[in-house]
Amino acid sequence: MPRSATKILDEKQVQQKINRMAIEIYEDNFEEQGVLIAGIRDNGYVLAERLAKALRSMSPLKVDLIDVTMDKDNPIQYEIELPVDDQSLKNKVVILVDDVVNSGRTLMYGSRRFLRQPIKKLRTAVLVNRTHRRFPIEANFVGLSLSTTLKEHVDVSLKNGEEGVFLK
Repeated sequence: MPRSATKILDEKQVQQKINRMAIEIYEDNFEEQGVLIAGIRDNGYVLAERLAKALRSMSPLKVDLIDVTMDKDNPIQYEIELPVDDQSLKNKVVILVDDVVNSGRTLMYGSRRFLRQPIKKLRTAVLVNRTHRRFPIEANFVGLSLSTTLKEHVDVSLKNGEEGVFLK
């Protein structure tokens, strides 16, 4: 990370946040047979993998993991791609995961493919929750709520050796 960035969370703290979020997901779904963790491609999917691993290690839930491919810059122009057919989403509990929520745009548009199916429940999970919403969506499971200015930028790195949350 550039020197102008301030480290907000280190590797150990990131893992603690992920573990806590997994516990909250289990608490919200302990009566369910399983959950579908859907990570928005790139950092959202990496976070979803880590959440799924933590959830599998501490709960009896069946945890399925998929990636959500979408064009974050043009979410209306291109269809959201899932590696499963729409029928397999029926009556599922879906946890939509991204690394940071700022305006809510990515989570809002990312949820639309799931909302066209008769799913049982849709929840959202993010590692960092910023408070600059322009869309009516909230994160249900949050690692860290961070008050920032609009000019500041939050970077999440989930790569080994560079892991952390940085504020620029």
